[in-house]
Amino acid sequence: MVLTLGLAGCSGKVEPQVQYVRVEVPVQVPCRTPEVAAPAWAAAGLRKTDSLEIKVRALLAERRQRIGYERELEAAASSCR
Repeated sequence: MVLTLGLAGCSGKVEPQVQYVRVEVPVQVPCRTPEVAAPAWAAAGLRKTDSLEIKVRALLAERRQRIGYERELEAAASSCR
């Protein structure tokens, strides 16, 4: 008797309806930026025998190169955000 009641209870159930739900999930995407090439530094070619004036000019030029290079790197990094 219990078995028939159990089977009778199952026969009245309706199959559940399948519903598809769209879930928005952020996906990490690799950043593709052009590689920033390091410049040829102005002070790299200095010799010990160069005058003080030449050395100072080269170091000042290298400072300007470094500032520009850093700005390029910052721009490349900020484009990935």
